Amino acid sequence: MASAVAVELLLGGTVVLGASVQWLTGMGFALIAVPALVLVLGPAQGVVLANCAAGVISVVGLTAGWRRVRLGAMVPLVVASACTVPAGSWVAARLPEPVLLAGVGVLVTAAVGFVMGGVRIRALSGTRGAVTAGAMGGFMNSAAGVGGPPYSLYAVNAGWPVREFVPNAQFYGIVVNVFSVAVNGVPDLSGTAWTVAAAAMVAGALIGRALAPRIPEQWVRRLILVLALTGGLTVLAKGLQAMC
Repeated sequence: MASAVAVELLLGGTVVLGASVQWLTGMGFALIAVPALVLVLGPAQGVVLANCAAGVISVVGLTAGWRRVRLGAMVPLVVASACTVPAGSWVAARLPEPVLLAGVGVLVTAAVGFVMGGVRIRALSGTRGAVTAGAMGGFMNSAAGVGGPPYSLYAVNAGWPVREFVPNAQFYGIVVNVFSVAVNGVPDLSGTAWTVAAAAMVAGALIGRALAPRIPEQWVRRLILVLALTGGLTVLAKGLQAMC
C-alpha cells in the first residue's frame, strides 16, 4: 500500500509541475513529465498518459488564443505528424523496455540540447520545414511522448514571437496527441490514479495561470530545460543500467 501511495503522490506531483509549465509557456509538459512518468509507470503507460494529459491541457489553453493559430503553416505540420505517429508506436511496441527507456532518454536529452542551443536549421524553414518537423514530431510523440521540440525548432527558424508561438503550440499539441492516443490507446490506470492525474492537471492549470503574470518567461524556459535535461539523463541512465 505504501508503495502505491508513493507512486500516486509522485504521479500527482509530476502532473502538477508539467501542467503548470504548460500553462506558462504553451509547451513543456512532456519534456518535464515524460521522464518521471516513464520511471513511475513504465515506458508504454508513461508515454500514453503524457499524450492524454498534454492533449487535454492544450485544448483548454487554446480556448483563449485560437484566433492566432496560423492554419496555413500548421496544416503541413499536423498532416505530416499523422503519417509518422503509427511508425513511432510500432517501433516502441517492439523494443525491449531497457532499450525503450534508453531511447526515451536519448530523445529527450537530444531535443533539450537542440532547444538550449537555439539551433537554426535551414531544412526546417517554409513548407518543407513544416513537413519535416511534423514528421519528426509525430514519430517522437507516439514513441516517446516528446513531440514538441521539432515544432519548437520550426517556430524558432520561422521567427515566431511568443504571442504566436504559444497558441500554435497548443493547436499542434491537440492534434498530435489525439493521433497518438488513437494509435496507442489510453493508459491502463486504476480509478485512484486517474483521479489523482485529473486533480493534478486542474491544480497545475490554476498554479500556472496564477504565476504567469509574475514570472519572467525567460526564467520559466530555463527551468523547463534544466528539469527536462535532468529527467532525460535519469531515464537514459536507468535504461543503460538495465541493459548491462
